[in-house]
Amino acid sequence: MGVFRSAVITFPGSNCDRDLAVALEQVCGGEVLRVWHGDAALPDKVEFIALPGGFSYGDYLRSGAMAARSPIMQAVIEAATRGVPVLGVCNGFQVLTEAGLLPGALLRNAGMNFICREVALTVENSQSQFTAGYHAGQQITIPVAHHDGNFFADSETLDRLEGEGRVAFRYAEDVNGSARQIAGILNAAGNVLGMMPHPERMIEAAQGGSDGRALFESVIKGLVAS
Repeated sequence: MGVFRSAVITFPGSNCDRDLAVALEQVCGGEVLRVWHGDAALPDKVEFIALPGGFSYGDYLRSGAMAARSPIMQAVIEAATRGVPVLGVCNGFQVLTEAGLLPGALLRNAGMNFICREVALTVENSQSQFTAGYHAGQQITIPVAHHDGNFFADSETLDRLEGEGRVAFRYAEDVNGSARQIAGILNAAGNVLGMMPHPERMIEAAQGGSDGRALFESVIKGLVAS
């Protein structure tokens, strides 16, 4: 495969882009490229794209709505269509839904409060390229830090996500009012994952745990195997 190349997209208001880049450097190695939202194209031979948490454009209009229309997002959409793995964390998840790469929407938390704490997640799908390092039903601990993390979709969409095995992670208890306690979902092809919890904040013992590490390891192992 050569030198592994990943890209972290930075929008105005992103504040977890460095965290995500550090996680990729430590877990996946290779070259981690920082890409500005105003760029029209991705660097050559990028094999993994990550959209970080934060408050892109100050969450004006709707969280992620303006970032989804940044010039770089057309290139991200095209890469996802080709099968390149794309991860959206927190605000990145919001951007992916606004860009149409994932269904549903992220609304204000049911309690109307910003939530910042560790939460228990259940791994629902262990067959995707993001979750192959876990086993189905495994409970892991990952931090959340969001105000608009309440996942919403109509009943038909929720049934389809469940029936197609596209719910990747579920909150072990109600955290923010998300429909069916969904914390992360996959696209139909399985190469796009959006999740509100921050796996990049749980990759080594110094952070209080390493339950997020397997997600990044799963992606790199899948790419090497292919």
